[in-house]
Amino acid sequence: MNFVPLFAPFLIKKLRNCVPLHAKYSRALKRFIQFLKDWTLPVAIAVGTVSYLVFRYVPQLDAAGNALGPVFDVLFPLSVFLTLFLTFCKVDFHQMLPHRWHTGVLAVQLLLVALTVGIIFAVGSSAGQKLLWEAVLTCIIGPAASASPVVVYKLGGNISTMTTYVLISSLASALLIPLVFPLLEQTVHVAFLDAFLIILQKVSMVLLLPLVLGWFMQHYVKGLCGWIAAQSNLSFYSWAVSLSITTGITVKNIAGSNASLSLLLAIAVATFLLCFVQFGLGRFVGRHLGEEVNAGQALFQKNTALSIWVAYMYLTPVASIGAGCYVLWQNIINSMELFQYRRRMLLN
Repeated sequence: MNFVPLFAPFLIKKLRNCVPLHAKYSRALKRFIQFLKDWTLPVAIAVGTVSYLVFRYVPQLDAAGNALGPVFDVLFPLSVFLTLFLTFCKVDFHQMLPHRWHTGVLAVQLLLVALTVGIIFAVGSSAGQKLLWEAVLTCIIGPAASASPVVVYKLGGNISTMTTYVLISSLASALLIPLVFPLLEQTVHVAFLDAFLIILQKVSMVLLLPLVLGWFMQHYVKGLCGWIAAQSNLSFYSWAVSLSITTGITVKNIAGSNASLSLLLAIAVATFLLCFVQFGLGRFVGRHLGEEVNAGQALFQKNTALSIWVAYMYLTPVASIGAGCYVLWQNIINSMELFQYRRRMLLN
């Protein structure tokens, strides 16, 4: 006897009941993936923060944390290198020329440095106030972030002129830092040339090598370079990985700081306000001198890794908290920018 006809209606009914369930989970998965795409940077910050706190406060994970530490020490520079390499495969090297907004942004940066140095001299008798403003200064005097072309590309800006500015900014900061900080801290004895060469070496290893490799790919491995350039989000997600690691390191520095809570809060608030000041001034320069998106990112998105090094080299570890907070604030602002840009694109 053939039982298939007898069970067919039952099987069909069960299958029909499963289809909506599958569709429901499929829609939920799509929404989750879209959420990750829309809020990649805050998710990366949250992952870095939670990961560090879990390893810090769960004793059973001490061995795993000690084992993973060296892995992340290698993974971080690799992820930064990969981010820049993928971005520079898209750069039009013929457009990498000085632009008038470069001059405008550099002029504003010099004015902010001069103003902050004046404030530091004015409050020099108060150790807490001096430390606060020195932490702020590290977030002003530093060069534009090596990864800023990644965000500029996502915002529809010109990554070629942005890459040019990163190079110019790095050279300017390498000159400024060893000139300014010895004036503020007389006890630090670092020769100008030594500091200048150290800063150039730090910037060159991160920036110039992937730039040269990107140029080589464009000229001699055009097929692979074209495929990389077509993957529009690859460099962005690679950057999110490095941001997550950076966030974990930042939270570790804040948690391990011996500074008072009031000073930590003051530094956090000051760097938060500084983010908006530099962003607004950069956009203002860009509106008048061209490429508003680029100018805004150029002045506001900073190479905080170099700023942290400056704090340790010339100041105290507490001053590095300023750059640590700044990296969180600037990426929250980046997330807001990206969200608003996507929304405008959808409306148009």
